[in-house]
Amino acid sequence: MKKHLLFLGAPGAGKGTQAELLSQNNSYLHLSTGELLRKEIEINTILGRQVKDIINSGELVSDELVLKIVRQNLDRDHNKKGWILDGYPRNLSQANSLNEVLNEINQPLEVVFYLDIPEEVLIKRLLLRGRKDDTEETIRTRVDIYKKTTEPLIQYFKDLSLLEYIDADRDLKTISSDIKQKMAG
Repeated sequence: MKKHLLFLGAPGAGKGTQAELLSQNNSYLHLSTGELLRKEIEINTILGRQVKDIINSGELVSDELVLKIVRQNLDRDHNKKGWILDGYPRNLSQANSLNEVLNEINQPLEVVFYLDIPEEVLIKRLLLRGRKDDTEETIRTRVDIYKKTTEPLIQYFKDLSLLEYIDADRDLKTISSDIKQKMAG
């Protein structure tokens, strides 16, 4: 059973949902970078205060800072059962840095699940979510940004023989079942 997992896919592909289900069923640590950043701010750590200042100034949190927070969480003893990264890395630079850290702490990635979904299905799904900021225009912009920055990761992880394609245009149970089968392999 694989223990060090990563979920890749466009916004709305179901990464967070599948990662959460898998995390609950296997007692794995689910690391969503957005949640990690919010948690650091909430518990008011030194890192959290740095992150809050950056976000309040309208800037993006640097790759180095995000990686530091990810590493800190992976380094803790409570995650020996396994972990799932969701929403990170988002580009090739982050992927290279992450690989270096994972090798340093001797917890290399074992499988990358790529939740593949047609763009039109994705847009419909995100519009149905009903978030205020989810207009068709903003969704298409986010999907375009994803394609430019994150899609190269698909080839990167494929070249490392870590990539598993998951058809995300199916019901929740079928997708979960597919993931479990590929994890056992």
